[in-house]
Amino acid sequence: MRKLLKFLKDYKKESILAPLFKLLEAFFELLVPLVMANIIDKGIADQDMGYIGKMGFYLLTLAVVGLVSSITAQFFAAKAAVGFSTKLRQALFDHIQGLDFTNIDKAGTSTMITRMTSDINQVQSGVNMVLRLFLRSPIIVFGAMIMAFTIDVKSALVFVVAIPLLAIVVFGIMMWTMPLYKKVQSGLDKVLGVTRENLTGVRVIRAFHQEKEEETRFMGYTKALADSQIFVGKISAVMNPVTFCVVNGATIALIYIGAIQVNIGNLSQGEVVAIINYMSQILVELVKLANLIITITKALACADRVAGVFEIQNQDPAKLAELYEGKKDKSSSVPFLQFDHVSLTYAGAGAETLHEIDFSVEKGETIGIIGGTGSGKSSLVNMIPGFYPATGGAVLLNGRDIRRMSEEELRGYVGMVPQKAVLFKGTIRSNLQWGKPDATEEDMWSAIDTAQAREVVEGKAGGLDAEVAQNGKNLSGGQRQRLTIARALVRKPEILILDDSASALDYATDAKLREALRALDGAATTFIVSQRASSIRHADKIIVLDDGEMAGIGTHDELLANCGVYQEIYYSQYPEERLKAARKADSSGNRLQEGGR
Repeated sequence: MRKLLKFLKDYKKESILAPLFKLLEAFFELLVPLVMANIIDKGIADQDMGYIGKMGFYLLTLAVVGLVSSITAQFFAAKAAVGFSTKLRQALFDHIQGLDFTNIDKAGTSTMITRMTSDINQVQSGVNMVLRLFLRSPIIVFGAMIMAFTIDVKSALVFVVAIPLLAIVVFGIMMWTMPLYKKVQSGLDKVLGVTRENLTGVRVIRAFHQEKEEETRFMGYTKALADSQIFVGKISAVMNPVTFCVVNGATIALIYIGAIQVNIGNLSQGEVVAIINYMSQILVELVKLANLIITITKALACADRVAGVFEIQNQDPAKLAELYEGKKDKSSSVPFLQFDHVSLTYAGAGAETLHEIDFSVEKGETIGIIGGTGSGKSSLVNMIPGFYPATGGAVLLNGRDIRRMSEEELRGYVGMVPQKAVLFKGTIRSNLQWGKPDATEEDMWSAIDTAQAREVVEGKAGGLDAEVAQNGKNLSGGQRQRLTIARALVRKPEILILDDSASALDYATDAKLREALRALDGAATTFIVSQRASSIRHADKIIVLDDGEMAGIGTHDELLANCGVYQEIYYSQYPEERLKAARKADSSGNRLQEGGR
């Protein structure tokens, strides 16, 4: 929690004034029993109605001033707590946005969402309650004890016994429940995770008729969370009855001792009533303090979880770059983009995902990447914009290690079309402007034409200003893919990455798209990841991946002649070509035999 207090620095005034006004309220509240004692001992005993009226006015004044102080304190506490949570949430969001994909994958989306919402709300409640009650309640408790001592020392000794007992109960339960509340929040992470999974995959669940199984799985996580909350709730619930027992026991002792003192003339009836009122005040404040402790316990547990996200730091890419620079060979020729013996190991993975990837690309070339499922195609292209840093070797852009480049500079080179087409709620125009905020309509329509998406845009009411639902749910898969390609093309990148981004397009549209990309001005270096051999067969170079390693590199004809992995992929998609090749090989063999004769 201490690490998060820096977000309160802009609310120092509110953080001081809120407790001060609460202390002012507490001071006036401590005066009430004394006024009541005077009413009983002087006004009622002497039947002096004027004195009773005057003391009644004092009581009313104390109540009004206390109410104003309480409202003022609440205003400042709320302002500080809400401002604190706003700055904390923004800082956490900015920090998460700056994490690399490795750390985001490790932490998990559902965990991040819980930290941003539920955890920060709990911390906000904790800050609000602390500013309002954390000083007030102890002041009332110890102030009531001191006021009791000014009335009668012998009776006040009951407070000396009761207050430590209450402190043991309150703080003992607090220490017991704090780790349990952390467990509750972890359970909430799991419930949020399975909820998110079910909502995003609802079509698949219904397609395979797995509703009952998913309901059972969800109920399992929910029951585990409920059991954790009930268990910690039972422990916290013990606090109120135990404190009531201690305080009521102390009240009985006070009445007994007070009666004896009144009987022998050491105390007046009003003073006994005042001492009992002070004990009642302690009871009320300790109930408040007990609830405050529960809230603080939750807030501290959540604050630790939020602080844990801030502790997640990206690996310093400069260190990896230094290791590479100490080993690399100096070369006079510098290609536009080079993978120099690159390896990639994901965090927590048992083996390398990519191993010794080594190739170079000149500006304006088209590079096709093909391979079996899980061969590392997407991992390779995700390294170009620096989503995952190389754990061995280096990716060089114009001879510079991309780990030495700022994110802004590196991403300025790249236009990325991810494997999963993602559009954001808004309009087609606003989505295209993600690629270039100041793009003109001419820029947008040019990109739309290249992406073969004109019919998509013109077919929507409003054209460029047509509404796009969250995740583009009001568009088909092919329409989403074409608009994401247009979004990348708007910025006219020097490196265009199409990560299996035409999988939902028919062959004719795919062919038109590839033809339009080849006709682009500016000679963008294009990487095309595809499962279709037809999509990459005309590329300047084709990289064939097999289980994270390069099985071959070259043109379509070269690979078809000498790369077994490429032959297997190509002929599985074009079996008639296999037959032609077999017949050609047979006829060549026959001619050789005839020539030998």
